[in-house]
Amino acid sequence: MPLTVATAIWNPPPSDMESKFTQLEDTNQKDVTQFTKKLKVQATRLDFVGSIGHRERSSRTTKTSVRKDGRQQQQTTSNRHRSWYHVFMCGDTHRLIGDGAKYQATRNYKNTVFDVKRLIGRKFGDASVQSDVKQWPFDVISGEWDKPMIVVQYKGERKEFPPEQITSFVLTKMADIAKAFLGCPIKDVVVTIPAYFDERQRQATMDAGIIADLNVMAILNEPTAAAMAYGFDKKPDSIILIFDLGGGTFDITIAEVNKGNIKVLASTGDSHLGGVDFDNNMVGYLIEEFKRKHNNADISGNPKARKKLQDACERAKRTLSVEPQANIEIDSIHEDNDFSYTISRARFEELNMHLFEKCIDKVAECLRDIKMDKSKIQDVVLVGGSTKIPKVQSMLQEFFNGKELCQGINPDEAVAYGAALHAAYLSDNKVQDTVLHDVTPLSLGTDIDGGLFDPLIPRNTTIPTKMEKVYCTARNYQSSFHIGVYQGERPDVENNVLLRSCELKGIPLAPRGVSKMTVSFEIDTNGILTVSAVDKVNGNRIEVTIDKDQRRLNNEEIRRMVLDAERYKADDENHKKNVEAKNELENILIDLKKSTLEDGNIKPKDKKQIQSQIVPIEQWLNNDVKLVDGVKFRREYDEHVSRLQKAVQIVNSSSESSSFARYESMLSIASTIFQILGTAVDMLSS
Repeated sequence: MPLTVATAIWNPPPSDMESKFTQLEDTNQKDVTQFTKKLKVQATRLDFVGSIGHRERSSRTTKTSVRKDGRQQQQTTSNRHRSWYHVFMCGDTHRLIGDGAKYQATRNYKNTVFDVKRLIGRKFGDASVQSDVKQWPFDVISGEWDKPMIVVQYKGERKEFPPEQITSFVLTKMADIAKAFLGCPIKDVVVTIPAYFDERQRQATMDAGIIADLNVMAILNEPTAAAMAYGFDKKPDSIILIFDLGGGTFDITIAEVNKGNIKVLASTGDSHLGGVDFDNNMVGYLIEEFKRKHNNADISGNPKARKKLQDACERAKRTLSVEPQANIEIDSIHEDNDFSYTISRARFEELNMHLFEKCIDKVAECLRDIKMDKSKIQDVVLVGGSTKIPKVQSMLQEFFNGKELCQGINPDEAVAYGAALHAAYLSDNKVQDTVLHDVTPLSLGTDIDGGLFDPLIPRNTTIPTKMEKVYCTARNYQSSFHIGVYQGERPDVENNVLLRSCELKGIPLAPRGVSKMTVSFEIDTNGILTVSAVDKVNGNRIEVTIDKDQRRLNNEEIRRMVLDAERYKADDENHKKNVEAKNELENILIDLKKSTLEDGNIKPKDKKQIQSQIVPIEQWLNNDVKLVDGVKFRREYDEHVSRLQKAVQIVNSSSESSSFARYESMLSIASTIFQILGTAVDMLSS
């Protein structure tokens, strides 16, 4: 479930950066500039999976790790949190990403998007997507090539976003947080993804990075990143199992760690299993309880009621990790009916036992893949928020005959930690030599006569790798070879994922079995697949990289989305400026009003004149001034400030009080607030 961004500073900040910061009134910015000279690597774990308000902590939030002076540190966001929610909201005036979007979701549930990682790289018609769509309050439709498109209202207009674009918004947000922390722009990133992501999902994630205008240096499997975090200072020659259960995906990785050399032996998992599913089972159970208590009233089709219930279930789930029971209290959930229920840990475990057992079965499967006995595993490492569930821990411990589980690294932050190490390694940050050998989680191959799947690269093959195989014609006088590129583990190609089809034409006409071609599958360090075929007789050749899949976004679509991102970001910045200006004016009014009333040196007529200007501004602000039309807001703002400024100037020139000189200066600043805010933003962006 998480997506990790590890940013490595490849280029030093501009030489004039410090002088630019000096121009700002906030002298703390100079400290930030000095600090960036010592900072080398930042990693951020981005988790998009889980429904609104009921995702595991690791799947709903960002984790940020900074490597400074050879040590790892956790970065906080602007609100001093170590994490923030992965929710995206479109409104009448601007977008919200993170905590703000999550907290207003009940009021704007149709335009609040989450669980994007359960859509990225998938088809709308996939069974898992169809199941999830029923749980979500926002709309998802089928687009070109059966791509899922998320439908929202933004500034009064209907917008359709592919999952890659929503993901890019979150990546951009994290890059902005990193920039604010480091004091210079972020460009190079390491992205981690669930190990069980297939080729389409990996490529779609790469597209999201491109749309966010980021250079994705490497794609890393999440359990592998956790293995790096765990194995960095680990004793030599140990075999570890990474159990990564988060909000929306589940991965198992077995790795051999030896003095900084990390070799992944096997990976398996389920890209559609996690805390979200535990929550949904509880939601379904409580919907039935509500029916029983309220004359068969069904709230399953009420998005707002369902969202309230999902929020409550997510909180209850976290409580049940530390308490034997949790109380659920929801006011006015349906037709002014309140709902209360006390759910026990035992009931929660009963509702989800089949999923817990599935997790343990996957552990056994991963061991079988490499014919390893569980006694060979020296350490079992927990990663992901859902590993905090006591039943999951006890079942895993029982499977390994009572072995103590390793929780030395915060399970919510292990992936970000490992990603930062990998980014440091890539940026030559003098991190201890760490050699990483990852594997491909699913078999890759082609179709042969009879619709059978012929794997060229078996799953758990160490990457990078290249495999070749010779095929012959299946029919007499065949003039071309058809190559279907599939990914999966089923014997019939129809049950696996078709990544791409291509055709080698112009082969010599000959009886069946005479003409031959060499098919080559090559996977690079990022898990990106290139397929080539060569006619052995005349040397004709074709080559395709799976990132050219027609179902992926094309270059024009990506270019348009990059431009859209710039426009949306500008809208957000303008809205922020308007809100800050509005708040500043409110503060001035409150202070001015108080001083006017309390200052005995001000003449009654002067007080009356000031009050006559304050009242209409207060009415304007109290009427819930709309920020939708930024131009109109700024015009009205300037008019109000100008009138108040003139009144204060007149009173100041005739009054014996010294208070108004200060307000005259404050209003002078307020009248140019947009210019000041814009200059600050431009300086920080340069």
